[in-house]
Amino acid sequence: MRHTVNGLALNVEMSGSGPPLVLLHGFTGSAATWRDLARSWGASFTTIAVDLIGHGASDAPADPARYRMEHCAADLVALFDRLGLDRPAVLGYSLGGRVALHLELAAPERVGRLILESASPGIADSAERAARTRADEALADSIERDGLPAFVARWERLPLFASQERLPPAARERHRAQRLSNSPLGLANSLRGTGAGAMEPVVDRLAELQMPTLLVVGELDDKYVALAGALEHAIPGARLAIVPDAGHAVHLEQPEVFERLVYEFITRVEVGCR
Repeated sequence: MRHTVNGLALNVEMSGSGPPLVLLHGFTGSAATWRDLARSWGASFTTIAVDLIGHGASDAPADPARYRMEHCAADLVALFDRLGLDRPAVLGYSLGGRVALHLELAAPERVGRLILESASPGIADSAERAARTRADEALADSIERDGLPAFVARWERLPLFASQERLPPAARERHRAQRLSNSPLGLANSLRGTGAGAMEPVVDRLAELQMPTLLVVGELDDKYVALAGALEHAIPGARLAIVPDAGHAVHLEQPEVFERLVYEFITRVEVGCR
């Protein structure tokens, strides 16, 4: 179902029963990313899977500035108001993890628990961030110039996703079809407005995070293992789970382990335990 907040229609898939768990996908993903896990969690949680701006069935505005992190956070707060969500757990993967971080820092009173899967707090070095901005802009241009199928083929060949080649063929095809269902304009502008280069880093604000936080990362993803270690050190009381035999997308590569980690974290950690 689509809900209009701040002039933007966001598509939301809700299912299950119990305490609310908001699910935020990664770049090129959608609410469909979480359907198998949502079914598994259905007896324990009410899952609220959101298509982020420019993804899935949500709106894909023409102005890249509309995609900026401050707008993503404000849109989620407005969505929580519309859906009557009271301090839900928020789970964000990759891009969704960066959005979740900005949401929590913008409105800490709105998040009960935080789960970050393969997430980054942004690029602190200004020269590195500028280089990433240029790379994201070039990639966005290539989506519009060469088309979505060519981009998805290129995206899936990135070393970051090499471990996903071990997934069953049916799972890989299903994931590819979901990526191809996105809007080329939406993905291009997501890179321009919400990409790692465009995002203001929050490295210096991580100590402000006071809710229970779980960090999940795959042991094969060296870059994000290092980032997760830095997050664990910077976020008070954060718990870190490094999942064996998994890369960047732990929820795809080790879904049963991921399901259990999230379930146990939400059901066993008390809000205000720090």
